[in-house]
Amino acid sequence: MFSEIYSKIIGKLYNIDYVTLALILGTALFCALIVYFRTVKDRSIRDFFGFLFPEEIILHPSARADAMFWITKRLMMPFLLIPAGATFIAASGYATNRLISSAFAGETPLMDGPPGPVTLVLFTATMLLAYDISYYLYHVAQHRFPFLWELHKVHHSAEVMVGITKDRVHPLDELMNRAWDAVIPGICFGIWSVIALNPVEVVVFGLNVYVLRNILMMDFVRHTHLPISFGPLDKVILSPHWHQVHHSVDPRHYDKNFGLLFSFWDRLLGTSFVPDPKEKLKFGLVDRDAKDYQSLAGLYILPLKKMWRRASSYFRRPRRVGVQTRDSSSS
Repeated sequence: MFSEIYSKIIGKLYNIDYVTLALILGTALFCALIVYFRTVKDRSIRDFFGFLFPEEIILHPSARADAMFWITKRLMMPFLLIPAGATFIAASGYATNRLISSAFAGETPLMDGPPGPVTLVLFTATMLLAYDISYYLYHVAQHRFPFLWELHKVHHSAEVMVGITKDRVHPLDELMNRAWDAVIPGICFGIWSVIALNPVEVVVFGLNVYVLRNILMMDFVRHTHLPISFGPLDKVILSPHWHQVHHSVDPRHYDKNFGLLFSFWDRLLGTSFVPDPKEKLKFGLVDRDAKDYQSLAGLYILPLKKMWRRASSYFRRPRRVGVQTRDSSSS
């Protein structure tokens, strides 16, 4: 059972191909064309490429740091995070399956045979919601707890957005996020494995729904300079422009728009901010050492040093045990 669940999740994580890449880049190009035709009157092909790749963004030190970080991280990620993330979710799913099966359902799944279309749709919807609320809660924690914020600052240290900024996430931060996924998505997956032994996601045009989710939420586009909004759909789907607000240094935008795919978590829990469509945003950190995050050492090593300083100062803090107040000692 464990190896079966593990193999299934590994397959999902590696299910990225050139078709998916083409769809993601094609979506980015389409969005750029929309913004260009809406905002520029005197148009030309040369001017469009200047708009798509602004020199002040592409040549910015933050963009160079993104490129180097992306390359080095790609080299190490397959050996660390993908197997670890699959192990966390598989272990949680397996433990949930064993617990429920032993207590209520027995060893066989509740449904015989392959899952039908209703089961597939329900499984897909619940897993999407489980992943999304899981991401939202962890993202809020990253901003609320200083220890986690030291890692998450790597992502927020980007002063320009160039698409691959979406992967500007410290490996330890990503590993901890994968471990957290074992809680809500892992338990949800385990419950479904009791109902139907081999549930699979809905596939649309040969792509599983999680790939479509990544395209729909435009994770690449929302980490660019393109302020795309979805109009009325912004109330359900978190648009790129709404996520770009989350990266803003404007104090009005702090701790807003935490969502991944769905925006209703933010509205329900009071962390939503609706941006002005014409508002210009400035990205980055306001820390005094913000510039130190524009190198590989700053992105990989500096957060660990800061975490260590926080941890060591916490444990060195004197503990006042059994100290009486003046009133209690005189009684």
